[in-house]
Amino acid sequence: MDEPMDYASAGVDIDLEGSAVASLIGALSRSVRPAGSPGAPVDLPGGFGGLIEFGENLLALATDGVGSKLSIATSLGQWGGVGIDCMAMNVNDLLCVGAEPIAFVDYVAVPKPDPAVHAALGASLAEACKRARVTLAGGETASLPGIVTELDLSGTALGWLPKGEAITGENLKEGDVLIGLPASGIHSNGYSLVRKIVEHAGVEYTDPAPFDPEHPHRSLERWTEGEATFGEVVLNPTRIYCDPVVDLLNEARGDASFSIKDIHGICHITGGGLSNLLRLHETLGWAITSPLPVLPEFQWLQRAGGVETREMYRTFNMGMGMVLAVESRQATNMLNWLKERMPGTAVVGTVTNDGHKVTHATEGVEFSHY
Repeated sequence: MDEPMDYASAGVDIDLEGSAVASLIGALSRSVRPAGSPGAPVDLPGGFGGLIEFGENLLALATDGVGSKLSIATSLGQWGGVGIDCMAMNVNDLLCVGAEPIAFVDYVAVPKPDPAVHAALGASLAEACKRARVTLAGGETASLPGIVTELDLSGTALGWLPKGEAITGENLKEGDVLIGLPASGIHSNGYSLVRKIVEHAGVEYTDPAPFDPEHPHRSLERWTEGEATFGEVVLNPTRIYCDPVVDLLNEARGDASFSIKDIHGICHITGGGLSNLLRLHETLGWAITSPLPVLPEFQWLQRAGGVETREMYRTFNMGMGMVLAVESRQATNMLNWLKERMPGTAVVGTVTNDGHKVTHATEGVEFSHY
């Protein structure tokens, strides 16, 4: 291979996307809803979910889609996990502001309606609602021949939290402990690069996985018997972190030994990989000194695509789907509480005060901008 593969060469330039989003935000005007009224915006660093006022509480909103993972699902005729992916990409963002997700609406765009496909999507969304503990409050299906060429799925999630208890990152400080929650797989980011690597390697999604897919802290959701196929690994649904994070938030707001004020930041590791941590604070840094184990599919993708290590951590979650930054004095209590409910959870590092950057135990993995 002459040149190592990266996300930009696969058609997705994260830096360019960031500039485009900044331009979009810069062109938007402030809300017409006056401060103190329902629907008035609440300033929130990080941008994982939007907050608005609603009486004695705050409402949180997030919107996202499944992305090009859908192309693989469509090629295999396997849509059982994509509703879970769509839900996860939304509700996991709401958790980052301290909100409990309560409702979801979906948007399906197709070139032509197919009752069998829609039935599979409905079953997948029903399972997603169970895992996220939310109500499916409605949705929209659009037939768009000539505009879309294959199925697209996105959605919006609604959550709530008591006023004054948002997790904004403003309480982050040097010495806070980082607790990592394991991922179930690739989740729903980086699939343009995944598809390019797979095409280059000449692997079929129906082939047995070209690596040992077993990992102690995740299970594959299978649709075949015998050896796990590559497609089953690649399409393994995104982990929904409502269980245990919502329970942790409720425990912290109750009579636990730790309080909601001890949870200083929550980060969903999605597009942009570990650089997402930089969104939570303008000056502090993040040192990942004891990373969670890398899932085997990431190791194979890096070898097969000749992808540089830094690019892997910039594009994928690499086995860690969410990070909590917590008060150091309560870190052990919260870690033990989480480990009982999600095996594989571990302390992965600390918040630092030596520059606005993410550093990693792996040499060459460092990020200074999102």
